[in-house]
Amino acid sequence: MSAMDKLKKMLKGHEDQASKGVDKAGDMVDEKTQGKYSKHVDTAQQKFKDQLGQGGQERGQERGQGGGQENPPQQ
Repeated sequence: MSAMDKLKKMLKGHEDQASKGVDKAGDMVDEKTQGKYSKHVDTAQQKFKDQLGQGGQERGQERGQGGGQENPPQQ
């Protein structure tokens, strides 16, 4: 069993709290680095949430900075 599998098992049922913790940790890193690595932090946060099955919106979208595509183009 991989470390990620163990984390998923431990966090099962507490996904919202884990997501908040990931966001809080990323915000702390952004604060300490004065936003120098914010794109990298955002990517790491999103990948971690994806691994936990969270997905959801990217942090940039939540802050109103755009980011991904909210409405994909219609074909």
